[in-house]
Amino acid sequence: MSETPPHWCKVPGLEGLDPPQRRHLGIPSQGDNESYSRCTRYNIDWETPAMLMAEYLTPNASWSVIPCDHGWEYDESEVTSSIVIDVCLVATRILALWYYMARFNLVCNYSIYPTFGLVALNTGGPIGVYLFGMLNDRIGRRLSFFICLATLITGGFLTSVANSFWTWAGTRFIVGLTIPAIYQIPFIISLELVGPNYRSFVTVMTCTFYTIGLCTLAGVTYLVRDWRLLALTTSAPFLLYFLYWWFLPESPRWLLAKGRLEEANEILETLARVNGKELPDSFTQKLRQRMTMSRSKSEEERLRSGPGILALFKTPNMRLKTCLITLNWFANNMVYVGLSYYGPALGSEEHLSFFFSSLAEIPSYMACWVVMDRWGRRWPLCLCMVVAGASCIATVILPEDAVTATLILFLLSKSAISASFLIIYPFAGELYPTQLRGAAIGFSAYVSGLGLIIIPFITYLGTENLVLPLIILGMVSMIGGLSGLRLPETLHYRLPQTVEEGELFGKNWSWADCIRCIPKRPSSTTTSYEDLSAGETVEMQQTPDPFHATEKTASEESPLNTGKDCRDSHASMRRLVRQSSVMDTQRDSDGAIKLAYWF
Repeated sequence: MSETPPHWCKVPGLEGLDPPQRRHLGIPSQGDNESYSRCTRYNIDWETPAMLMAEYLTPNASWSVIPCDHGWEYDESEVTSSIVIDVCLVATRILALWYYMARFNLVCNYSIYPTFGLVALNTGGPIGVYLFGMLNDRIGRRLSFFICLATLITGGFLTSVANSFWTWAGTRFIVGLTIPAIYQIPFIISLELVGPNYRSFVTVMTCTFYTIGLCTLAGVTYLVRDWRLLALTTSAPFLLYFLYWWFLPESPRWLLAKGRLEEANEILETLARVNGKELPDSFTQKLRQRMTMSRSKSEEERLRSGPGILALFKTPNMRLKTCLITLNWFANNMVYVGLSYYGPALGSEEHLSFFFSSLAEIPSYMACWVVMDRWGRRWPLCLCMVVAGASCIATVILPEDAVTATLILFLLSKSAISASFLIIYPFAGELYPTQLRGAAIGFSAYVSGLGLIIIPFITYLGTENLVLPLIILGMVSMIGGLSGLRLPETLHYRLPQTVEEGELFGKNWSWADCIRCIPKRPSSTTTSYEDLSAGETVEMQQTPDPFHATEKTASEESPLNTGKDCRDSHASMRRLVRQSSVMDTQRDSDGAIKLAYWF
């Protein structure tokens, strides 16, 4: 929308000449005769006929130079429409039909203005993810998605009718309110609709379609050169998503976290029927026991309102995980978006450069699909961010004319950071508890969005030094990647449902866990809302002694050795009681035990 075409000063008195002659006579040359100044002209009064005499038809280096004072001319052979050169109607008198045509002329001293427009877009992002994150947890994933969708469409249509730069920047702020919330909310719904074995698949599928959209965008911007029509073209298709109103279910996890058992049960029955499964007859009863047993009216009200975002910082382990997740998200978001903005600046054709930089993401997604289910989340996240950072920083050692080598390193870093960006979404969703997942992801996205406000200025530095933005982004990527090793691994573990479970998860972290590449499985099967049938068998079986799990002696097999049998039975029962009490003990909002029952 804000593409800047070649331009030069408008020189009064030379209007009768063709553009090459006007540039030759009125504009100072730079380097060779084929490059001309964009923001200065010769201080010659060409409106005086004597100035067009033969001795003045050859520019002289001794002529004085002044800034453009009569506007600019533009080469519109390729860029025919953008916010930089757009022509609008300006009223010269109230209640009259007198108008004149005026260009925005966002060049030279005003060349930073398109960057301000991009900043307005990115400023709306942190505010939007916070607002929609709160809505996400209070009114549900489904309704907040359609509100976000309506906001996006409204901002897109208002963009297409903006008649001034500041109006355009304001409409971009409205659109920015929905980015990246319009992406995160459906992702959260998808993540909460599937079991743990399908989280990687859902993540890879979501990111792959996102990348296909980026590749398509390169073609759309190549074909649609009018920025107002481009705003409509990229906004109108979202109207089709309102058809989801009749098909998109609410997240059953959110409904269970809010105590709305009947609604959740209906959705779960539909999921089972579509998947060709049948819920056990006792499913609803057992679910009710786990979710609503002995809740007082005040506790029901507390569940419906839910804990606040400050609950993420009240306990040490949850506080540390929140800070590390947010730091990684900040680095991922900043580097990914920065490289995306920077892609068209590399190579000879900006649409192709953007297309290939987007296409480079798909192989990394396929690799992540395989790696995430074997190596987990931590190490792939760290390695991808370190590789992306090293590739960016390596551009320092390349000569200035090594455009191809710089492009190759750029594509490598873009592919690696795309892989880590894919990982951080499910990783954060698995670490944050269901009670606060929407608000917590919104908080992390909010803080990471603050980095996007400065990204346009970092990429603006590339107009003077091509590799400087890559160095800055590379350092940020490496710092974020190394800090991610402190987070606990989530592969093979169920999602934490409450803030208390979120605090317990990864609390016993050690340095051995940090350097472990292959994640270990949980020592015992734990029950969760996604596998209630497994919980029944665990509760009624003895838990094996962790120190003698592989030993089976004759005394255990013989009913005559009642002494040792009794001791083993009591030991196993104590372990069973300990496991069950942790799982099912009800607590008040202050953490005090309200009711304990035992198997």
